Amino acid sequence: MSKKRPGGESLPSAPSTATDRSPDGEVPAAAPAPAPDPKRWWALTVIALAQLMVILDGTVVNIALPSAQHALGMSDADRQWVITAYTLAFGGLLLLGGRIADLVGRKRTFVIGLAGFAAASALGGAASGPGMLFAARALQGAFAAVLAPSALSLLSTTFTEPKERARAFGVYGALAGGGSAVGLIVGGLLTEYLNWRWSLYVNVPIALAALLGAPAFLRDRSGRRAGHLDVPGALLACGGLVALVYGFSEAEPRGWTSPLVLMPLVAGVMLLAAFVWWQSRAANPLLPLRIVKDRVRAGSLATMGLATIGMFGVFLFLTYYLQVVLGYPPVRTGLAFVPISAGIVIGATQIAARLLPRTAPRTLMSSGMVLAAAGMVLLSGLTVHAQYVSHVLPALLLLGLGMGLTFMPVYATATAGVPPQDAGVASAALNTVQQMGASLGTVLLNTIATGATSRYVHSHVHDPAHGGAPLNEGMVHGFSVAYWCSAGVLLLAALVAGLTVRLKTPKHAGNDAPA
Repeated sequence: MSKKRPGGESLPSAPSTATDRSPDGEVPAAAPAPAPDPKRWWALTVIALAQLMVILDGTVVNIALPSAQHALGMSDADRQWVITAYTLAFGGLLLLGGRIADLVGRKRTFVIGLAGFAAASALGGAASGPGMLFAARALQGAFAAVLAPSALSLLSTTFTEPKERARAFGVYGALAGGGSAVGLIVGGLLTEYLNWRWSLYVNVPIALAALLGAPAFLRDRSGRRAGHLDVPGALLACGGLVALVYGFSEAEPRGWTSPLVLMPLVAGVMLLAAFVWWQSRAANPLLPLRIVKDRVRAGSLATMGLATIGMFGVFLFLTYYLQVVLGYPPVRTGLAFVPISAGIVIGATQIAARLLPRTAPRTLMSSGMVLAAAGMVLLSGLTVHAQYVSHVLPALLLLGLGMGLTFMPVYATATAGVPPQDAGVASAALNTVQQMGASLGTVLLNTIATGATSRYVHSHVHDPAHGGAPLNEGMVHGFSVAYWCSAGVLLLAALVAGLTVRLKTPKHAGNDAPA
């Protein structure tokens, strides 16, 4: 791959010059661009349906989990695998899914992913025991790993005009950031008015609608159809990511010094180091290092990873706070997350999408992370007697706006200017850091919160002022400590974006997307 000007690959709307050529010698950016696809906005609808389904499925079963546990006789120790089986398969196989999309064809891979996801969802909804449900969730994650990168790369190659690209990625960023909150709302409604199985069955009509639209509206642009899959790279990457997530997930019940925690963590680091070494030598690498060597793209990926590490604990902690401490029923708990979804939509589609064509991406990313950190600081002040409107609502609005302002430019910047043969794997890299950030963030923050809760309860167990063991007070204290940690991670994300995504605002848009 020939080098471009510094930062040129990652700029969502780079200036057009006669020297802007793709690595394989395509027509210069100054030449007339191909006519836009007249069905591109319908294509966005199909892609958005698939993206919403994949993202919301990470949380849609959260509120339904107590009902599913009771119905299937799951133990407290095993119930976590309903969530973990999905996130491990999804995050661990994303890079492989991205490379499959590049080799087989993005439209074809998109359709296969949709069909497989629908079938796995139906299998999970019909589960007769815990093992069947765990297997179905893992299959969902595997097909999501094929579907997500093909969806993002189709979006990247469909919208090339800067203003349209900003609007399209605004919608995509809103779904990427708000899908998890929407999942909590949908899960609460389905659990209370139908039953927990519908939190899985709901994916089937969504997938069928997208499947009907895919042949008519999606147009795959030429990429690479030759080559071989990097099987050693896939095994190293998947093994390393799974080992890390498993090690962190075991830290809470076993303690950080347990061999069953340290060994997976060390193994994960070693496997990922071996993966990087292998990618520099493989003939057909799973993740060409040229994709992440670009400073702007690497900074965007790091910002996404840190943002999701800091953000995803809020869904878990607020769910427990609203249901256990404040006594909200499932539907009311789900609806309580509506403001964060509204904030994400406004931040991504109405603010970031309008400002990105004339504002440096790092300005939007850093500002969004500072807003989100402010929301976390507000949540750290919650008490067992806090009121939703005065204490929770302002924090959720800040978090939503911050996520919308950040995710939209991250998606647009990290996928811009990628050669056609690497579009799928570049999209997979972005989805991987998001999914792994969500998994690691939830596990790490939950470990921090649980430890702080245990210490608080132990120190106040004989305190007459608290009437014995202050379980709710201890839980809220643990959440507060975790929120402060989240705020620190989000501020670090703001710093990383400000230091690495250093690009001037372009005056004109170039043909940065592969034709």
